[in-house]
Formats: sequence, structure tokens, C-alpha cells
Amino acid sequence: MPARRASAKDDGRQAGLLTPVNDRRISALIVDQVRTLIHEGKLSSGDRLPPEREMCERFGVSRVTVREALRVLEASGLVEIRVGAHGGAFVTKPTSDRVGASIVDLLTLSSVTATEVTAVRMVLEVGIIPLLCESVDEEDIAELSAICDRQEQALDSGGYHVSLSAEFHTRLAAATHNTAFEMLIQSFHGPLLMSLAKAKSTAPEMGRRGLDEHRAIVEAVRTGDVATGERIMREHLSRTADRLCLDEIPAQLDEVPARNA
Repeated sequence: MPARRASAKDDGRQAGLLTPVNDRRISALIVDQVRTLIHEGKLSSGDRLPPEREMCERFGVSRVTVREALRVLEASGLVEIRVGAHGGAFVTKPTSDRVGASIVDLLTLSSVTATEVTAVRMVLEVGIIPLLCESVDEEDIAELSAICDRQEQALDSGGYHVSLSAEFHTRLAAATHNTAFEMLIQSFHGPLLMSLAKAKSTAPEMGRRGLDEHRAIVEAVRTGDVATGERIMREHLSRTADRLCLDEIPAQLDEVPARNA
């Protein structure tokens, strides 16, 4: 759908929301102010920010500072910079991919472990089974089964990769037909790959059993068997957690001398 064209009146309305700032980190304050307006719903997807010159006047800063703030907002996925006669800085909808990249950065920088990621998965993925049993349709079942078929082919050929397992779990979340759940699981795709890769390094032979469990989960949600679906998903994720514990214990032991030194 083409973007809504903003009028001069619209630009004036958006400009009226902005207030001058005065700090050494001026561009960061501009970013914070625009982000807050988006979070509060005062700026919505498709809204165009005022032109650079007008923003300079409103904030009382140079054009260089405004451009720096716009670059940060664009990198954060909050605005899109368009060129041309009807160009400018437009508020955008955050995508699950960008949210996922931010979550990966957060997990990496905060030293969150793969075991902790799996604990979150236990809450989310066991929890959506009842919803799946109510909402799954024939197309969902067909696509989930196709992923399982590709996983089996990869195992037979020796070319199996954990990305297939991550694809299954992401597609399973989509079968809830609940946008919030789908975006949440999709945004967790990177951390999911991280935890699966670590689990595979500990027990590389477990891909075949994982496939069997995937097929059993599909059958459980297809028939509306909530109890069986929850049980299999819980066992499936518990095995991943157990393998991660085996991987992390040696690392913890390696740290003991350093702590006692």
C-alpha cells in the first residue's frame, strides 16, 4: 500500500510535538524524544517527520546534529529515510528481524547463556500448545510436515543443520495465527539458533530423535491433543536443556582456578 502523503499541515502538527534540547549529546536527546513520541502513539507508522531545516529550528541545533539523530533512528528501525520529491524521514513499523537482532545483541552483551534461552523457550513454546490446537489449519500442518520432510532428507544425506529445527519452531509459532506470539518467537530466532547449535555440539546424534518429536508435535496439534502436545514439547526442550548443561559444566569448571587465584 503506498505511503500516505503528508501535507504541510501534517508537518506543522508533527513539528509542534518537538521541543528544544540543550546538551553535549544533543543528537541522542533528539533520538530519545522522537522514540518517546512513537512509544506514546503521538507519532505513528507512516507519519513524516518535519524537514531537516524545520527540525533544526525547533530543536535549536545544527543540520549536522539533526542528520546524525536521523541516522541513529534509521539504524534502529524507527524511521525510514526516503529520497525524491516526496522524500523525508518517515516513521516505520519495527520488524521481527530487527527486533531479533537487538535481542541477540542484548543477550551477547549481557552474557545470557544458552541454558537461560532454553528456559524462556520452555515457557513460550509449551505455553502456545493449547492455542495451536485451536487455531492450526490444513496449510499450517502441510508446511510443518514439509519442514519435517526436509529435515529428514538432510539427516539422511548428512547435511542437517540446526537452522531447520529453528525454522520448524518459528513456523509452529506462526500457526497460532497470533501476531504477538509469532513476532516474539521470530525475534528470538537468533538466540534460538545459538542454543540449538550449542546443544548439537554436545549431542550431534540427537537430530533424528528431534525430528520424531517434531512430527509427534504436529500430529498432536492436528488432532487437538493438548496434553500430548505439551508433554512432547516439554520433553523436547528438556533434552535440549540437559545437553546444554553438559556443555556448560566443563566451562564452569575451567573458571574455578581463575576464581580461586
